[in-house]
Amino acid sequence: MKLFQTNIMLLRRFLPYLTRHKRVLVTDLFCAVLTTGCEIALPLFVRQITNAAVTDIASLTLRSILLTGAAYLVLRLVDGAASYYMAANGHYMGAKIETQMRNDLFAHLQGLSFSYYDNTKIGQLMSRLTNDLFDVTEFAHHFPEELCVTSIKVLACLIVFAHMNTSMAAVVFVIVPLMFFATSYSRRRMKRAFQDSRKQVGEINSLAEDSLLGIRVVKSFGNEAKETRKFNKSNGHFFNFKRRGYSYMAQYQTTSRMFDGLMYLAAVCFGALLLSQSKVNVGDFSLILLMVSTLLGSVRRIIEFSEQFNRGITGIERFSEIMDELTESQLSQGTKTLENVRGEIDFESVSFQYPETDRYVLKDFSLHVNPGDAIALVGPSGGGKTTLCNLVPRFYDVTAGTIRIDGNDIRDLTLDSLRKNIGVVQQDVYLFAGSIRENIAYGTDNASDDAIREAARSAGAEEFIQKLPAGYDTYVGERGVKLSGGQKQRISIARVFLKNPPILLLDEATSALDNESERLVQASLERLAKGRTTITIAHRLTTIRHAKQIVVLTEDGTAERGTHKQLLEAGGLYATMWEV
Repeated sequence: MKLFQTNIMLLRRFLPYLTRHKRVLVTDLFCAVLTTGCEIALPLFVRQITNAAVTDIASLTLRSILLTGAAYLVLRLVDGAASYYMAANGHYMGAKIETQMRNDLFAHLQGLSFSYYDNTKIGQLMSRLTNDLFDVTEFAHHFPEELCVTSIKVLACLIVFAHMNTSMAAVVFVIVPLMFFATSYSRRRMKRAFQDSRKQVGEINSLAEDSLLGIRVVKSFGNEAKETRKFNKSNGHFFNFKRRGYSYMAQYQTTSRMFDGLMYLAAVCFGALLLSQSKVNVGDFSLILLMVSTLLGSVRRIIEFSEQFNRGITGIERFSEIMDELTESQLSQGTKTLENVRGEIDFESVSFQYPETDRYVLKDFSLHVNPGDAIALVGPSGGGKTTLCNLVPRFYDVTAGTIRIDGNDIRDLTLDSLRKNIGVVQQDVYLFAGSIRENIAYGTDNASDDAIREAARSAGAEEFIQKLPAGYDTYVGERGVKLSGGQKQRISIARVFLKNPPILLLDEATSALDNESERLVQASLERLAKGRTTITIAHRLTTIRHAKQIVVLTEDGTAERGTHKQLLEAGGLYATMWEV
């Protein structure tokens, strides 16, 4: 019962996608009715001919035979046309639904928070985005068809049997529910096994992605064989899940075939008994056998479709699990638009801890930043510097306290307007597969070539770009693999120059640069920061000597704050770091 309720709930989730194609769906079902009617007509024609041959052989003339044959030929032509429409347009509808679901899923994934991705493997998401929706094409097309065709055939068989003999109908239709009851165990286990195999596909994707993206590390340590063993082990688990699923499917099909034989046995024996008692004639008996064959054909179609149904419903279930996750916009509920930003930032007793952890990364942190001020965050790793920068654009929400920009609680602001006014250069540089031009212009729509060149020039990147074979159209490779670390960093900085935001967050913005590039970029950052609020995380203390205020963060909280000169004179942790 629980499985039935779950399937009904998932079908309701799927129904809106199906009803977007009402015209194709209705036509497809109409064609399904036509093909079913054509199939049921054959037993009726056979009954008519058989009765004529037994009762009045003279009435079975060449003309009547030809008319019957012509009528059946017309029905087969109708059946052929209807079947063609179902195969072509029905599959097109299924593919369209799969595409729409994949679009919705990807858009939803784009809206999920950093916290979700912190606890989710990308390989699993890739599996749900691709493999899980493959079977939806067949499911979307065949499920309404099979439901319609099977219902019509079962109803037609019930009417025919009941019309001829109610006892006969009772015998045949008592066996059908018994068969479904007997196969319920294997059907449930089969569905669960296919669910497990789907999850394992995600694990395989995750493992393969992790290994292939880190192929340089793998080769540098000579661990190709180790990675192969890990993959083979995971792939072996997938095989075991699939084997278990097919084992339960075999049980399901074997049980069904046994009941097929039982139904044939009951129909033949009971029909023969009725025939011997003259309660049915020879034509009716032949009709009974053919209708039993039709009924069993419907049952076999259900059996064959059951695997496809389980795959499709599993894909819908895994699709729904992600779609039920709340996006950042749904969680934020901010409605106010941030406009005419001056850049005043207030951290008021801010505390933060990651979900499912007890330790506070930040505890009761307060800081006032005037518009245009340059603030530097320094200190040992684990003090919460990067976390603090992640809280400003609301990549994560504060656990306690408030962050305000120009007096506005950032939780009251729309995420789009908040992040539009903040430029971030992260410690971990990421370039998308594409050209240098596309990567620089990534954060700015319709950027002109002149603006892109000016941004690159300001970031100290134009010189090396001009030396490349294709200049700004040079392909950077996946994650910018064709560029050096310093080159990637300067392109990421150029993005922020082009965006030109009033608030800058620089997380080790010059960490990957050589001395000459650092000098060029640092001068550019100083020009960019003029008149803008800037928060800089730095381990190279030489880059933040002129900051308006330097805050030293440790795992115990704020250790010191002041200007470069004041902190050196204080002789504390900052002075020690400077000496080192």
